[in-house]
Amino acid sequence: MRLKDLGEFNFINRISKAIRLSNRVVKGIGDDAAVLKYTKDKYLLFTTDMLLEGKHFYKGSSARLVGKKALSSNISDIAAMGGIPKFAVISIGFPGSLDLKYADEIYRGIRKVADRFSVDLVGGDTVGSNKIIINIALIGEVEIKNLTLRSKAKEKDAIFVTGNIGGSIKLKHLNFTPRLEEARFLVKNFKINSMIDISDGLLADLGHILEESDKGAVIYEKTMPVSKDAIDFNSAMRDGEDFELIFTLPEKHADRLEDIWPFETRLSRIGQIRDIHKGFFLARKNGKLEKIKPSGFTHF
Repeated sequence: MRLKDLGEFNFINRISKAIRLSNRVVKGIGDDAAVLKYTKDKYLLFTTDMLLEGKHFYKGSSARLVGKKALSSNISDIAAMGGIPKFAVISIGFPGSLDLKYADEIYRGIRKVADRFSVDLVGGDTVGSNKIIINIALIGEVEIKNLTLRSKAKEKDAIFVTGNIGGSIKLKHLNFTPRLEEARFLVKNFKINSMIDISDGLLADLGHILEESDKGAVIYEKTMPVSKDAIDFNSAMRDGEDFELIFTLPEKHADRLEDIWPFETRLSRIGQIRDIHKGFFLARKNGKLEKIKPSGFTHF
C-alpha cells in the first residue's frame, strides 16, 4: 500500500495507535497543539508546522511573506488552543545556490511576526536541501481554565467563524494575521467548547471538531462569509489556508458575543452542532438540506 492510498489522516491515526504517552501529557496527537502539564494553573502548548517550496509557497514568492507564514501558522495553532505563544526554534533547509538576500528576507519575515506577538526565537538548525524547507516548533502556554480542544463541542452549540473564507490563492495564504487577540478575547469572556484554525478547509476542519466531539452539524450557506476572492462557494469551503478560527459555544451566549465583539475582524454565525445521528448537512439558501462530507486539502 502506498501513502496516497492510505491518506494523510489515516496515516496519522496509524502512527498515533503505536504511541504510548506518560501522565505528563494531557493531550497528544489529535489537536492543533500538544497539551503538557506545567504548573498548577497553566498548561504548556507545543506545536510545529512545516513549509515546503512547491507545496506551501512557490519559487519567486515574497521571501518576507514566506517567513511571515512560517511563524504565523504556528501561532494560529496556539490561538486555536486558547493560548499565548512564547518560544520558537527554526529549522531551515536551503539550496546552496540560494541568493543570500532571499534567505535574509525569510528570517526578516519571521522576526517581524515574532516581535509583534512577543515570541522569543531561541534556536534551530540549518541544512542544505534541494528546495527550501522551513520547520518551526513553537511552545506556548494556556491557563487550564481557558484551554480549548476540538473534542468538547456540545449539542446545540452555535458554530462561528472569524474573517472571510476562501481566496487563499490571492496570497492570503502567505499574508494573514493569526487570530490570537480574538481567541484570547473569546476564552477570557465566554465558555468556548471547541475551537480549531482553518488550514485544510472549513469543511475538513469543522469535520475534525465533529469527529473528535462525536457530533453532527448543520451549516448555513446564507451566513457563510465567502471571500470576494474565492473562486466559488464550493472552493471556499474546501481550499484551506484561511487561518481563521472555527469555534463553538452554547447557543444562549451567541447573541451576547455578537453584541460585544470588539474587533474589526468579521464574525459570522454559520451553523449549529447536532447529535451525531443527525449527520453533517449544509442548509442551502433555498432551504434544502444537503448531506456533505468534511473534505478538504490533504497531502497524500
